[in-house]
Amino acid sequence: MKFSYGTAGFRTEASLLDAAIIGSTAAAALRSLELRGKTVGVIITASHNPVSDNGVKVIDADGGMLSMDWEEKCTKLANVTSKSELELLIKEYLVPSTFQPTVVIGMDTRPSSPRLSELSKVILDELSTAYKDYGFVTTPQLHWIVKLINQNSSYSIPSNPPPLVLYYDSLCNAYANIFSSFTVLHRPTLTVDCANGVGSLPLKELSKRLKDYINIRLINNDPCTSKYLNNGCGADHVKTTQSPPVNLVDKMVPNQLYASVDGDADRIIFYFTEKEKKFHLLDGDRISILLVSFLKILVQKSRLPLSIGVIQTAYANGSSTAYLKNLGVLTICTKTGVKHLHHEAKNFDIGVYFEANGHGTVLFSQGCLHKLWNPPTEKSDTETSAIVALLQLSQLINQAIGDALSDLLAVLSVLGSLLCDAKGWLSMYDDLPNKLVKVKVADRSVFVTTDAERRLVKPVGLQEKIDDLVSQYENGRSFVRASGTEDAVRVYAEAKTKKAAEELSAKVCGLLQ
Repeated sequence: MKFSYGTAGFRTEASLLDAAIIGSTAAAALRSLELRGKTVGVIITASHNPVSDNGVKVIDADGGMLSMDWEEKCTKLANVTSKSELELLIKEYLVPSTFQPTVVIGMDTRPSSPRLSELSKVILDELSTAYKDYGFVTTPQLHWIVKLINQNSSYSIPSNPPPLVLYYDSLCNAYANIFSSFTVLHRPTLTVDCANGVGSLPLKELSKRLKDYINIRLINNDPCTSKYLNNGCGADHVKTTQSPPVNLVDKMVPNQLYASVDGDADRIIFYFTEKEKKFHLLDGDRISILLVSFLKILVQKSRLPLSIGVIQTAYANGSSTAYLKNLGVLTICTKTGVKHLHHEAKNFDIGVYFEANGHGTVLFSQGCLHKLWNPPTEKSDTETSAIVALLQLSQLINQAIGDALSDLLAVLSVLGSLLCDAKGWLSMYDDLPNKLVKVKVADRSVFVTTDAERRLVKPVGLQEKIDDLVSQYENGRSFVRASGTEDAVRVYAEAKTKKAAEELSAKVCGLLQ
């Protein structure tokens, strides 16, 4: 195997993953040592992949994704061919320190995860690393735990690790406060497709704790029967097929809201049907628009000088970008990949980012939180209510990474506060018809992009031909970018009508032949 650390860390068929587990665990211990003993995380998961796969990601000390320079080191550690080569690399990356490295680990419910977790602990023991095993947790839960440990000096590994119950306390208390203060006092009903993954466990806990506020019904929530994991269900399945998951086909109640999370519960998408069974998807673009619309209202009411920005990728629907412009919210486009969106979101007091697949969050800067906690002494009831709501949302929304559970509660709280239902949410704007196609190519490296992957630099002359095609269609837009994992390129096209979008897509694909 030749491993390459990417947005998903390392991911492959589970029986081939041992070297990646060894390299990633060593990288986590070495990174902790470099940061003078700060806690780093190792999560074993393959998210929405088939059950035969597994993967591993390293969580940096800020609770976010691994820093770029350590991605390269992690890749080298995972690709060694002998123990002696591994030892030489460890010595090269070792920073002399009197601090002990500390690591927390967790895993999803795949049958291969326990063995890989045990292998990770063997490496941590070999490197004299203190660690805490949190067992079955979602990826965002472990990100949240890492962030908490490094922000609160009262916690330490392994003597005083924070209990996972604090995660549930934070989410549930914030939601209860928002619900009681700003929403109509009725219990919304939400059916959640758990993808038969690890998210089933915390969703059961949330549904129990919040039973007085939400009626959460869980389906596809068997994390123990591995053959059902991501099988005809989960956020990725619903997004790509534009159809309900198993156990919901022909069973959806018209105009009632539904949601699906992915295998490790860091993505969520919503959907509903109308009486004629027409299926409507409420994806990451829609989540972003809903949240930022409410946040802008609260910021205006608070009268605090807070900047708001939305981060999108080239895959964001053109109508969503136009809506944000009309709303007066600054929009930034970045390369595809959560790490790029997260980085840009830090440049605002309140930064909102969601990929179309439903992975995203809202970041509240330290400066923003300081203003919220220390507002002007003389303020009206309206200003006070808005400030309190912003503070509660900052507690409800996972600041470390996209989190399906916290995003679920954030969406429900905003819908309730705006007195908005599924149809009202959908009506905020109309998506431009679009088509995404994968085209196999001999060598994807010849396709080089610029302008946040929206324009081709190479092959020379191809972008001009795409521009000529786009100019022939009303509201036309199209771009070509290389896949990050296989010799293929992805062609995205959108236009005013479905027929036009499909025509434009076919013509751009034709240029690639």
